[in-house]
Amino acid sequence: MLNSELASLSHQIDSESLAVLPRTSGVYIFKGEGTLPLYIGKSVDIRSRVLAHLRAEDEAEMIAQSRRVDFIETAGEIGALLLEARMSKQQSPLFNIRLRRLRNLCSIRISDETGTKELEIVTGKDVPVGEVDGLYGLFGSVHAAQDKLRALADQHRLCLGLLGLEKVSKRGCFGLQVKTCLGACVGKESRDEHDQRLFSALVDLKVEAWPFTGAVDLIEQSGDWVQRHRIQGWRHTGSWCSRAKQFSPIDQHGFDLDTYKILVKPIMLGTARIEMDGRVV
Repeated sequence: MLNSELASLSHQIDSESLAVLPRTSGVYIFKGEGTLPLYIGKSVDIRSRVLAHLRAEDEAEMIAQSRRVDFIETAGEIGALLLEARMSKQQSPLFNIRLRRLRNLCSIRISDETGTKELEIVTGKDVPVGEVDGLYGLFGSVHAAQDKLRALADQHRLCLGLLGLEKVSKRGCFGLQVKTCLGACVGKESRDEHDQRLFSALVDLKVEAWPFTGAVDLIEQSGDWVQRHRIQGWRHTGSWCSRAKQFSPIDQHGFDLDTYKILVKPIMLGTARIEMDGRVV
């Protein structure tokens, strides 16, 4: 089946490297004449996904430069996602347009230390992202966070002045003049009503604080093959593999957006198998 499909496709990729592609989870690497990869991807069916690349008209430039496809199997999809993200950052493949490292993440923080809800945009240098509550959204810049707040203000009729995006005069904010603000800045609407709409607008952007007291193992299994991914504070610090019978540490410093996105749903929704100190949690 594979040979017949390949015969109808135009490429210069080593046929032997394609013939051994497995129908399992893992990462695949398109390589050209040089040593650096052209593209790194992941799939729960490596062979099927690579063939899809060969058929894709909008990927003709990458395929024309490719000469072989390598792969690394994983015991599950989460392991493949973590490996793809890490390799893409380390090797910066020419045709990967996402999974680039963002070094200065920003977030929207809401606090009420003074008795009044205060909103500000903070960076990872200001607060330990992923370790504290009260953070909403993860953005690559202050400007991107401000743009999101403006979009939410338009959609939910929030006050740009109270969001810290413009100055408020005695007549209120500019939004009040053009009737996009309901008047919380001048007392026409209660601050509590305004803030309730703000919280409703931000709820889907909540950044989850690490829910455990320490490191946990996220476990994936394929047949008798087991991989245990050690996670601490949303950081992937290493993996143990039953095939290699050893733990391979990973040097991941600080909070990484892609790692967080990969882990947050399966961990918070309880769909992943998690163990802490040998006990299922």
